[in-house]
Amino acid sequence: MTDNLQDLDLQPDIPHSARFWNYLIGGKDHFPADQELAELMLREYPAMGDIARASRAFLGRAVRHLATAGVRQFLDIGTGLPSADNTHEVAQRIAPESRIVYVDHDPIVLLHARALLTSTPEGTTDYVDADLTNADEVLRHAARTLNMEAPIALMLMSTIGHIPDAAAAADLVQTYMTRLAPGSYLALCTTLSSPETEEAGRRYSESGTIPYVASSAEEMTAMAAGLTILPPGLGPINRWFPEGTVGPDVDQWGYVARKD
Repeated sequence: MTDNLQDLDLQPDIPHSARFWNYLIGGKDHFPADQELAELMLREYPAMGDIARASRAFLGRAVRHLATAGVRQFLDIGTGLPSADNTHEVAQRIAPESRIVYVDHDPIVLLHARALLTSTPEGTTDYVDADLTNADEVLRHAARTLNMEAPIALMLMSTIGHIPDAAAAADLVQTYMTRLAPGSYLALCTTLSSPETEEAGRRYSESGTIPYVASSAEEMTAMAAGLTILPPGLGPINRWFPEGTVGPDVDQWGYVARKD
């Protein structure tokens, strides 16, 4: 991770996906351009706020589920800005020896990455400044911290939609999973394609930020080809082992799958 943080171009006048998301979940790391886009999206597609909050909650439940099942290594790609209950915090509450690698190539996230590098004395966290699409680079750097011969949970939370081609997105997920040891897991969520979400995605992209493309249920399933999708299967993430009231279904779908 570079120490030349003063050289980062944060482009405060252009809406940014990580800051936009941060605003939606009630964070403070955003600029007026991000807030303006978020408020526009909430007016035109009010469910956007529910998606953001449900995605964050799904991350926590998935990590707790996997850590309870014995997973001790997590590769979180597309980390986003630090918030409450980051992957390492959730995992290390259950298993203090857990090892976590965060991956992002976003200067905004890099600026805040040191907040992700706290850890229990027994465990380890690391941050890799790399692009999701460069699996070789990501896995090479992750191997500094993770034992690649042991199971790893690959976390792709509201990230894979940045790959606009569905076949390329599925191939990329498969590239990662084939390189991970048997007993590894994939935890994934992304936006379900519909006329409403596609229109929301179009308006979002018009702002100048990195586009995000929704996926069909079939495309999400293809990303887990060769894996076993665990119960309750693919569906709205608010219904994945909910803790408390389920509420209306969100347009963010996901699953946890195992590599046997």
